[in-house]
Amino acid sequence: MKSQVNIVWFKRDLRLHDHPALTEAAQHGPVLPLFIVEPGYWQQPDHSVRHWQFCHDSLLDLQQALAQQGLPLLIRIGDIGQVLAELKNFFGHFHLWSHEETGNDWTYQRDRNVARWCREKGITWTERPQNGVVRRLRNRDHWADQWNQRMQAPALPVPAIRAVEPYPTNEHLPSIPPGTGFQPCKQQPGGREAGLRCLNSFLSSRGRDYRFAMSSPNTAYAACSRLSPHLCWGSLSVREVYQAALQALEHAQTAAWKRSLRSFISRLYWHCHFMQKLEDRPDLEWAPIHPLFAELDRQHDTERLERWASGMTGWPFVDACMRALNSRGWINFRMRAMLTSVASYQLWLPWQESGQILARTFIDYEPGIHWSQIQMQSGTTGINALRVYNPFKQGVDLDPEGQFIRRWVPELADAPLSALHEPRLLKHSQYPTPLVDLSLSARSAKQKIASIHHHPRFKELSRDVYVQLGSRKRSKGTKGRTAKRRQMAPAKAEGPQMNLWD
Repeated sequence: MKSQVNIVWFKRDLRLHDHPALTEAAQHGPVLPLFIVEPGYWQQPDHSVRHWQFCHDSLLDLQQALAQQGLPLLIRIGDIGQVLAELKNFFGHFHLWSHEETGNDWTYQRDRNVARWCREKGITWTERPQNGVVRRLRNRDHWADQWNQRMQAPALPVPAIRAVEPYPTNEHLPSIPPGTGFQPCKQQPGGREAGLRCLNSFLSSRGRDYRFAMSSPNTAYAACSRLSPHLCWGSLSVREVYQAALQALEHAQTAAWKRSLRSFISRLYWHCHFMQKLEDRPDLEWAPIHPLFAELDRQHDTERLERWASGMTGWPFVDACMRALNSRGWINFRMRAMLTSVASYQLWLPWQESGQILARTFIDYEPGIHWSQIQMQSGTTGINALRVYNPFKQGVDLDPEGQFIRRWVPELADAPLSALHEPRLLKHSQYPTPLVDLSLSARSAKQKIASIHHHPRFKELSRDVYVQLGSRKRSKGTKGRTAKRRQMAPAKAEGPQMNLWD
């Protein structure tokens, strides 16, 4: 009897190692690896050439890995419904496999349509988790235990895979997705081999000062892991990174090195924790987590938004950070939080607008983490501490000699140091004056946020948010406090400074 074809639909899981859906599919019969370049996906306003280039690098790497197994990667360009209909006509019947994706609203609606099509056509679609996110989670009470169980289970090796015969006609992987007009840019390379090099260099040397060097943009580029885009596109799995970091922790020789590794490992937990929020609340891209914050009067302002996005606000440290981000596609977490804070508080712009600009700019855009963090730094969650960043203080603390500012705002290269951190002293014909008064605008924003906090239903609705999305304390009665800490159980509360964009 002819074996059933197993089509493994790769999305943001571009690897063969530790791939539950691929491993299980290979156990059921011959496998057809499939990737679909979906023009509709790449035309979404939260996507850009940065994401495509990293995805493209990862696909080339995946193609090479599959070729070593004697399999091609089937490339299709177009709508998923049309592709699945074509494959059904070719094979007659098949079993569809994929990972459980927690993506933007476009992928959420797409997957709902795929599920409907599979039911109508009698096609079995099996999805398997690839990280700590739990689908159809009833509550958060035991989520941390589930996360630990998944992370500590053995990582899966590359399975033995049989190829499908006959094989459909393949298409070439395009240099850019149709209808996007993307222009190439220079950035961090993608692919599993690049991811492994990045992981090994971080765990062997770069991460030694991670705990202290992550805050300043002068040191964070080297000291942070830079693994976030690899986790985003699945060239590495969260579990294999977690287990590699635990192994490095066992061999660390100094207390400082151990603290840095523990700090990094804890953020792998928070990585999945924030993605779980979007899994449970797919509307986080546009709807405030706490419903009362829909009443804020943040308004679109073209000049403010454009000057903020291009690094021309008139605040040197803010502009240096934005220009560095625009150039490299990455900047450390504290600077991302500051940029979001300035847009949402001092400039009083809608977080949805600034969030989309940052989503397109971040090479490591992960919707679940991104929108949860954008809302946290914009004060709309109702369960996190309000933090309005003062960019003057951030500049003095993190760039005291002005090195970062002078590098990324070259028109101020000869300006006195005092003026770099106090724009009121800065008189420069080639550099704009500040958009607003930082102190007055921050005070106004805090007053407006406070008015929401004083609403009679604020606490009641905040409790509802916490029950659905909030982190939980460690369970009581756990023995071995030190051992538990080493296993990286979650922290007791969600801090506003979770460094998730490594």
